[in-house]
Amino acid sequence: MYSVTPQDIPIKKFYGLMASSVGPRPIALVSTISKDGISNLTPFSCFNFFGANPPILVFSPMRRISDGTTKDTLRNVEEIKEVVINIVNYDMVQQSSLASTDYAAEINEFDKVGLTMLDSDLVKAKRVAESPVQFECKVREIVYITENPGAANLVVCEVVKIHIDKNVMFDDDKIDQYKLDQVARMGGSWYTRAQNGMFELPKPLGITGMGVDQLPENIRTSEVLTGNDLAKLAGIEKQPELTVADQYVDENNLENFINNSTIKEIHAKAQEYLREDKIYEAWSILLAKTVKTI
Repeated sequence: MYSVTPQDIPIKKFYGLMASSVGPRPIALVSTISKDGISNLTPFSCFNFFGANPPILVFSPMRRISDGTTKDTLRNVEEIKEVVINIVNYDMVQQSSLASTDYAAEINEFDKVGLTMLDSDLVKAKRVAESPVQFECKVREIVYITENPGAANLVVCEVVKIHIDKNVMFDDDKIDQYKLDQVARMGGSWYTRAQNGMFELPKPLGITGMGVDQLPENIRTSEVLTGNDLAKLAGIEKQPELTVADQYVDENNLENFINNSTIKEIHAKAQEYLREDKIYEAWSILLAKTVKTI
């Protein structure tokens, strides 16, 4: 048996062992707002509920392991003690993952990940329209463990209102777990899907995704590509050069397909590539010079 104390190995490695052992963990896509009115959106898998009277949810924006600094979410809830905790299902998991990118504080992550802001009824933070369940919360307490790198900060939230998509409910106002189609975090890049088990989704670490807001309009407003598809396209740092796209089309004899296909058919082909995580191939047929604009 492999046995080790936290002091024996680097913090990052011990964190990896814990994250790979404690799971699957539900994901809180947390919306906050800064004192300057900038919305922030970040996923946290250190999250769960801890009582119903009053209804309590707790999530933990840990200090960065690299240098011990804190994230925008923590600073925001220190200034404005209100949040919305949005539940993540499979249809929005790519966008949720993209929201983990360390964008600058003045950036609105809703725009970057292509999710829709909804006004809340009782708190200032915005709701995520695409989320099947949204909890409006007041922050009761923030528990600071230490200032060490990787230390937890427990944000204790009291639910003041819940919003549930009727499409995931039975007629008796109970939630249909199958239709909810939740996802949860495992270790590394692994997730689980309530409907059919584990799948892998690499985290956008080491790069800053260009963001859904930077996609060409005819792609961003596609009638075929889903939010998850757009998030995959937006997860790279910059749009590929048109010459690269044209070269791919020429080398793979796709010119006839491009010239004789509708925009929807081209987008559907790109979607097939995206489902196989062939991001640059998808970009290539979307950007090829022979593609007609909408």
